[in-house]
Amino acid sequence: MPTPSLATSATAEEQAEFIDASPSPFHVCATVAAELELAGFQRLFEDQDWSSQEDMAFEGLSDDAGRRFYVIRGGSIIAWDRGDGDAFRIVGGHTDSPNLRLKQNPDRESVGLATVALEPYGGAWLNSWLDRDLGVSGRLAYRSGRSVSSVLVNVTEPILRVPQLAIHLSEDRKGVTLNPQRHLDAIWGVETSEPIVDWVAEYAGVDPDAVLGWDLMTHDVSPSRVIGVDDELLSAPRLDNQGTCYAGLHALLDGEPSIHTRVLALFDHEEVGSGSERGAASDFLATTLERIVLSQGGSRADYLRAMASSVCVSGDMAHATHPNYPERHEPSHRIAVNGGPVLKVNQNLRYASDAAGEAIFALACDTAGVPMQRYIHRADLPCGSTIGPITATRTGLLTIDVGAPQLAMHSARELMGAADVPMYSAALQAFLSGE
Repeated sequence: MPTPSLATSATAEEQAEFIDASPSPFHVCATVAAELELAGFQRLFEDQDWSSQEDMAFEGLSDDAGRRFYVIRGGSIIAWDRGDGDAFRIVGGHTDSPNLRLKQNPDRESVGLATVALEPYGGAWLNSWLDRDLGVSGRLAYRSGRSVSSVLVNVTEPILRVPQLAIHLSEDRKGVTLNPQRHLDAIWGVETSEPIVDWVAEYAGVDPDAVLGWDLMTHDVSPSRVIGVDDELLSAPRLDNQGTCYAGLHALLDGEPSIHTRVLALFDHEEVGSGSERGAASDFLATTLERIVLSQGGSRADYLRAMASSVCVSGDMAHATHPNYPERHEPSHRIAVNGGPVLKVNQNLRYASDAAGEAIFALACDTAGVPMQRYIHRADLPCGSTIGPITATRTGLLTIDVGAPQLAMHSARELMGAADVPMYSAALQAFLSGE
């Protein structure tokens, strides 16, 4: 298998640990922030004055601390390593993944069993969520005196399970078509009277009576693992798109300072269209980049000039050619597991790549010493999309859609090549530091 010539600390084993520590978008941000702070990045807040960041004193930290910052908005995070030039090099991705989420009044009882009402989020491949041991993660908002606080929660114990119907009870012994309203309630006990949100609050050390709101979702509690006869594969949940979150983080941390300001931008809500205050369709990226320019004494005109010479890579995962369904893929565009990063092109702009962007990413892969694969979707099948077209439209940035190859996208459990982890990160690293 090919290995990158550019040094990278990204490994499949460490990506597995990253994913297991990040069962929700909020946990992704916390995991990324912890790694950033170990590298000397400082957190800024959107309601704070950034104009004094050049003069901020960071006792006991490296000389890099005065140029390395990050900001969090809900389940989205943007980090940057300020360069001396005007332009930005941006790696974008998303923190959310399709799953099953708790409804607002989740407690149910049916035929003597206590159940929890769940709702699909994004394009979850519903059958893959059946017969799995599920935990609960997310955040709780609760009353703290006269104000509101929030806390992350991660129930790692298997407390929920959505059971499949027995084959003997199906009409033709070929399975059933799942109705997302009727067939996704999870069993969590027998004659259990305690509301699940109260139970989760107690688990998190919060008074249940103080809880005012929640964003709670389920996750498969089985750990991510490197598998295969020669340890060549990574089996994990949420590879789409924590594979990019991890690769982009290490691309930022492993890379050398550049003339460009190197940026990592990870957004929530991509799987449902990005239309939120913290999604890629929001002002989060544009206002953050403008504030970076203004904090260095630049003007609005300086910001617009910087954007005109900046480039964004929209990183998401890519469809590897499935060995059991090769006919579902575009002929002459075989995408191999452990075959290197993937450039994604769509003539109807479901992906944002064009010739200028393609050349930039191809050069980055060449610099990193990794092969580049080119993906297009079958013309007779609907193509998914990414934050790429949204980012390009929202900001005017030259944007390129790329990814790492995987199988079983949107399943509760996905599969990718172990060697693709460092190759993907090395390519993103080369892009961030490129000319």
